[in-house]
Amino acid sequence: MKLEPFAVSQLPKRALALVLAGGRGSRLHELTDIRSKPAVYFGGKFRIVDFTLSNCLNSGLRRIAVLTQYKSHSLLRHLQRGWSFLKPELNEWVDLLPAQQRIDETTWYQGTADAVFQNLDIIRAEAPEYIVVLAGDHIYKMDYGAMLRFHVEHEARCTVACFEVPLAEASAFGVMAVGDEGRIVEFVEKPPQPPPMPGRPDRALASMGIYVFDAEYLYEQLARDAADPQSVHDFGRDLVPAAVAQGVAYAQPFEDACVRSEDGEAPYWRDVGTIDAYWEANIDLTATKPQLNLYDRNWPIWTYQEQLPSAKFVHNEADRRGVAVESMVSGGCIISGALFRSLLFSNCRVHSWSTVNWSVLLPGVEVGRRTRLTRVVADRGCRIPDGMVIGEDPQEDARHFRRTPGGITLITRSMLAKL
Repeated sequence: MKLEPFAVSQLPKRALALVLAGGRGSRLHELTDIRSKPAVYFGGKFRIVDFTLSNCLNSGLRRIAVLTQYKSHSLLRHLQRGWSFLKPELNEWVDLLPAQQRIDETTWYQGTADAVFQNLDIIRAEAPEYIVVLAGDHIYKMDYGAMLRFHVEHEARCTVACFEVPLAEASAFGVMAVGDEGRIVEFVEKPPQPPPMPGRPDRALASMGIYVFDAEYLYEQLARDAADPQSVHDFGRDLVPAAVAQGVAYAQPFEDACVRSEDGEAPYWRDVGTIDAYWEANIDLTATKPQLNLYDRNWPIWTYQEQLPSAKFVHNEADRRGVAVESMVSGGCIISGALFRSLLFSNCRVHSWSTVNWSVLLPGVEVGRRTRLTRVVADRGCRIPDGMVIGEDPQEDARHFRRTPGGITLITRSMLAKL
């Protein structure tokens, strides 16, 4: 079914976005000890959840509900401060739906599908025709309007965004096989031995955890799933396989809906679910031409940010000069040491005769004098003492901090307090 341009432009207005932002992100270890994964800082001034919310806004989806659960205070405060600018009188808003035992007095959200089911009365009251279900913990730029168009033109009841991954990594995703016109003929969530793509034995087609449903169809499936004692109440494990079995699920390739700043640019999507992946995605932003373009004014990333003075570089002596090479430095920072290929969030201090190399410093980190940091992630508010050397001796680093398989050292305030 081919849609006219006007009908395409109206699709986001007929949809409701549900952002699932309750995940713990346990593979980030201490970075999620006090915050959920969607609330983790990224890119110098953002939180991870800002990318999904900005995609909604830029796609024309202005009715957005964020479902939270695990250690949500930091996330809720960020959303209240940074995402309260929409106008409810124009039928646009970001609503917060924390777990609140709406079904009974003992049950919190039991899975992604159950989280939506527990809020069905709120969702139904908005009378959407389509439900866009989104994960709030990935970094990417995507036009959800293009996915809605695909969904309607294929007369699907369920549409899953998909992308190719190396077969060795596919066991971390839902893996699918696709037939004619994009119909999904097989779907397995996180299989230990993922099936490869036909003719491509080294690649698999993976789900991105991004779904579009016909609203009434989703309501029916959620009620059926809630009554099934064998279900784990998860979209990937239960609802999508059921839609595949019914023959009403389709897959849209990410490359057809991803947002590129330039023609020919490779599609960008990152999970940043491990410290190594988190470090790598942040450091990539310091490249001359990073894989993710944050400077594209046609697809801006929105966030909450303090009103801060510009970054300042001080001293101009032969052995004492604040410099930064191939680095990103946020507002409120004062630098009198040297930075190379590093990313600094707001209000950081790097004192004299110190060097910070290939490192990510979250807000409020202070680096003492004559300190050397290499391949480090420092959590918010860390005060690194004078003269410390971190990231050069793996055994010494592992005694006091978290050293990852990829050679990244994570530093937190609690670790420093034990020195």
